[in-house]
Amino acid sequence: MSIAEKMAANQKQVAISEFFEKNKHFLGFDTLNRALITAVKEAVDNALDACEEARILPDIIVKITKLDNKKDILQLEVEDNGPGIPRSSIEKVFGQLLFGSRFHAIRQSRGQQGIGITGVVMYAQLTTGDPTHVESKIAKEATAVSVDIGLDTRKNKAIKSNQDRIDWGEKVHGLKVKTKMKAKYQRGRQSVWQYLRMTSIVNPHADILFIDPDGEKHHWQRVTERLPGRVEAIKPHPNGIELGQLQRLCSESSESRMTTFLRRTFSGVSGRAAKELCEVAELEEKLKPKSLSPQKVRALLEAFQGERLLKGKPVKLLNPPTSCLSPIEELLIKKGLSKTIDSKFVTTMTRVPSVTQGNPFQVEVGLIFGDGMAADKPVEILRFANRVPLMYQQGGCLLTKAIESVDWRQYGLDQAGGRGVPKGPAAILVHLASTNVQFTSEAKEALSDNENVMEEARKAMLEMGRGLRKHLEKQKKMGKTKEKFELINDIIPAIAEKSASLLDLPIPDLAASITKIMSAVIAEITTTWNKETKQTDVHIILYNYTSRARSYTMLVNWPERQGATMVGNELGGRKEALGVWAWKLETLQPGSQTVITYSLEGLEKGDWNETDVFYRGSQEVIGATKMDEKLLDEIRRQEQAADAPTPEEDIEDTDGEDETVEAVPKSEAAHATGDTKQTTLFGGDY
Repeated sequence: MSIAEKMAANQKQVAISEFFEKNKHFLGFDTLNRALITAVKEAVDNALDACEEARILPDIIVKITKLDNKKDILQLEVEDNGPGIPRSSIEKVFGQLLFGSRFHAIRQSRGQQGIGITGVVMYAQLTTGDPTHVESKIAKEATAVSVDIGLDTRKNKAIKSNQDRIDWGEKVHGLKVKTKMKAKYQRGRQSVWQYLRMTSIVNPHADILFIDPDGEKHHWQRVTERLPGRVEAIKPHPNGIELGQLQRLCSESSESRMTTFLRRTFSGVSGRAAKELCEVAELEEKLKPKSLSPQKVRALLEAFQGERLLKGKPVKLLNPPTSCLSPIEELLIKKGLSKTIDSKFVTTMTRVPSVTQGNPFQVEVGLIFGDGMAADKPVEILRFANRVPLMYQQGGCLLTKAIESVDWRQYGLDQAGGRGVPKGPAAILVHLASTNVQFTSEAKEALSDNENVMEEARKAMLEMGRGLRKHLEKQKKMGKTKEKFELINDIIPAIAEKSASLLDLPIPDLAASITKIMSAVIAEITTTWNKETKQTDVHIILYNYTSRARSYTMLVNWPERQGATMVGNELGGRKEALGVWAWKLETLQPGSQTVITYSLEGLEKGDWNETDVFYRGSQEVIGATKMDEKLLDEIRRQEQAADAPTPEEDIEDTDGEDETVEAVPKSEAAHATGDTKQTTLFGGDY
């Protein structure tokens, strides 16, 4: 036997499970602390995904017990109230790597690879030699399945043992996973407690109970009964297709026409676009996709990528639908942040959906500022991808780089050289919702660089920074004004009283003098939760401390988008735009005041803590912001664009066949035309 033959004889295929057994660090099991957090993460993520898909409000219990301190052996137990797993599927879910329902579906989900929970079973077996115990109860069965699951790494196959049926009492459905592993429990920023805390922020609909090794209970209660919106799987978009993938799709297609194939296989391809793609790729419309030569497939790909032009322009494709995404939304981000971090100022924003390489994505940010956080330390960064906390590799993550790219000094935070993580009493949240999150490794701890995602995240940061700056400026002005007012009201009356006693004269009326000295119009705004009426009460007092009568139009933002209703509005006023209400105050006499009061129904405690007030008028109003009319017009224009019907040319069926043509939802009409501007009341547009 030759050397080459001997070498060839020694080669053999390695099972995926055997590979990860020897490279467990790829899955996040490289240190004892990270191993525990990774195991908790995989179990909790699966529980949340299962509950949401079954439209069940999640109740999750995580319990950690120390079994052997010297050998660092822990027992992790995670229980949920999800739909459970049928007995026939348990061994594949827990004992077979790359088995799952999410890899092939183009939609937002926490898990994508089908590795996570099986990796936990493998690590537990590798470090303790024990299988993982699983109990599962589905609604239609009277008893629960109880089984121990191990993993044959050479065959990538589950090993079942001790299978039985047990009584679960009154519990209708759910899943319990109990596993022993070599791991360490520690407190601090990179801990199980921190992971669950962060999970509760971006999953405000979940109720999470954590029992630590000392028996101490940590409970993060749900703050909303509203489940995240359903996500729908979409078709691949031409912009995200590679050559090999396109070749496979063509060879596997049973369609008899190219135009039909293009429309039924891809999102964003209308009947018109299908014809034009065939034209620029020099393909006959009646050609069968299966018959395409490699050269013709390449020509079609070039048409997809805009390398082949029609009348000097690339073929216009619609953006993919965004029904595959489930953002947290601004109000729920506020609720999540407020329930874990005590502060009075919270600003959030959700960017409009965008697309990168054919994959829809959406960036959301939040900033909480104020008491209870260290002013001389870096801000706390809370990174998330598809509602999953990212706890490691912060410095190498795209989301961190987006934060570092902003000069936070101009927004009120300390930052050496205008680069790096800023310092200040604040926490910054960044969430990426996407159908295809690009991680730096299988451990899913940091996001890889992407120019489009980076740009969206940076724009969101700039917008949020402007909101913080305006808040701080308003607070500073109000503080100085109050200080001046208090000083004047202390000194002037004292001088007047002393002078009057010396001259034996009555104390004069000082109102006009105080008004003249103050020379300011002040707005005091309070937003409070009324526990009796279960309403949010807003109280605005406008003081005229000037020597002449004033006329203003006062405007406020309110959460109309979130379903709130304005009640108790005695002054009436009018709606100026979605979420913007206005009152015209004809005459405000010197030394007088006007009070605007109303309440908001349909909200819960903590939903709305701060109201932004704007004004139209010549004299500055301290405590309010002058209304940007161009900005208001842009908001109205975007409303009209969102309600406009989809252009007929983009959804027209021109093939002449009796088939359904994919239409773009109205909310995506403006975005599909390339208009990706986003306008808010806190800053400019993009």
